[in-house]
Amino acid sequence: MKIVLTNDDGIDMPGLETLNRIARAHGDPVIVAPETAQSGVGHRVTTRAPIPVKRLDQNRYCVGGTPVDCVRLALKVFAPDAGWLIAGINPGANLGSDIYQSGTIAAAREAAILGCRSMAVSQYIARDCPIDWDVTGRLAARIIHLLMNKELPNGCYWNINLPHPLDPLVAVPHRFCKPDINPHRYAYRRDGDAYFYEGTIHERPRDPGMDVAVCFGGEVSITCLSL
Repeated sequence: MKIVLTNDDGIDMPGLETLNRIARAHGDPVIVAPETAQSGVGHRVTTRAPIPVKRLDQNRYCVGGTPVDCVRLALKVFAPDAGWLIAGINPGANLGSDIYQSGTIAAAREAAILGCRSMAVSQYIARDCPIDWDVTGRLAARIIHLLMNKELPNGCYWNINLPHPLDPLVAVPHRFCKPDINPHRYAYRRDGDAYFYEGTIHERPRDPGMDVAVCFGGEVSITCLSL
């Protein structure tokens, strides 16, 4: 089985390589990822300009476009027979209403639109704590295996957020939950004619049992999103 891998951070990012190692246990990975960082572009697509593509090796394509461009090219051209598409592993959470601005989530959503089973995987980053990709990879591998063997309704896709920091000696539980609809608190600071975004994910509001509270509370949050 072919498994398309993509992200919104760029083809050379460690999260994508971690995902590539995981995917090899389930099939043949085909990497189709953006050439440069595309974080926060949401579901943007390119329809009025050419999309440059570099084939780096047999199953690795570097795309001068958005995550959704990558998914469309992957499932229409490079791997139309793929059984799964997995986006990530994103360095940073994609929780609650952030799913609408996330290029990582948009990639999984576009795959669902095209009828391919899909999931997005993100690693929340706690304040002043670097990611240990080996530990993240071991936890992500367990959750990906779980979901690849679970029924996924048509028009739906998985959104996975891993808690942080992770202790390699402690088993991390997971919970199926819904996205928190509380908006992320932020403001804008003015400096002359310019405005600067000011906000931090760590203090965002959270409802008990929803994805933000679950992930921030030390569990893997798993939400089944629908078109």
